[in-house]
Amino acid sequence: MTDEHEHQHADDLAGTDTATQTFVEHRRLLFSVVYNLLGSVADTEEVLQETWLAWSRQQVRLHNHEIDNPRAYLVRVAVNQALAQQTVINRRRESYVGPWLPEPLLSDTETDADASDPALRAESVSMALLVVLETLTPLERAVFVLREAFAYTHAEIAAILDRKPDAIRQLAHRANKHVQARRPRYRARPETQEKVTERFIAAALGGDLFDLMDVLAPEVTLWADGGGKGRAAGRPVQGRDKVARLIAGFAERPYAGLSMHCREANGDPSILLYDGETLWAVLVLDLTPDGNHIRDIYSITNPDKLGHIASTTS
Repeated sequence: MTDEHEHQHADDLAGTDTATQTFVEHRRLLFSVVYNLLGSVADTEEVLQETWLAWSRQQVRLHNHEIDNPRAYLVRVAVNQALAQQTVINRRRESYVGPWLPEPLLSDTETDADASDPALRAESVSMALLVVLETLTPLERAVFVLREAFAYTHAEIAAILDRKPDAIRQLAHRANKHVQARRPRYRARPETQEKVTERFIAAALGGDLFDLMDVLAPEVTLWADGGGKGRAAGRPVQGRDKVARLIAGFAERPYAGLSMHCREANGDPSILLYDGETLWAVLVLDLTPDGNHIRDIYSITNPDKLGHIASTTS
């Protein structure tokens, strides 16, 4: 190998290391953005893999010269890859058994906020809000997430989505109006959340129907996602009496061996249910505006949606 070729080879290796380091530095942001667009960890990881490949190919084309704004480039690629992946997800949903819920993310997973990065200090997108976002069009959802959760300007979003700023403003207006009508923004105080969660766990473990009725809002709804693989109701269960009686049954056989552990998922109080050493379900609790009662319970028992959590808690 000539000296010239040796130098070129060394430069290529150094460029590859730099490209990898740049991608790793932005990976947490990319994960958070894409997850909020898709609600699926596995699909998010697939999109990030495609983003990395596109980033690598671009570095080769540029002979490892620096891209002026790697963060903007990576976000643009990731968002557009996510929009393309949405088509695949929609086809898959057509054959999904029972209600579909987003995958829960524990608060100590890789999407935790980094205090040094304003974009990663964004308000956690709750499970309830993710469910509402499922009713938006993919473009409306992308605009809403980038604008409301990550504080991108209309001009920046226009560049990411290759649309005119006026079109982005219209999409943002429609998305905000839709979300506000279904999900007014509020966040109960952490100490209130903790108190209600502890009351719920105590009542559920004890099978105390009276205490369960007391902690549940009259209009409470239990949403269960088993995907045909985990035990779950085939449709939402509504009303305090029905939900309380269903949950009280957890204290009876065959669920007497279940143990509950309080955690936080998607910024909300959640409960991990274990059958021995096996993670059996994750319950995410959505509180009323006053924070004193539970108005929605999101139960995920589909094992395909729990694997990433089981691996982080084992």
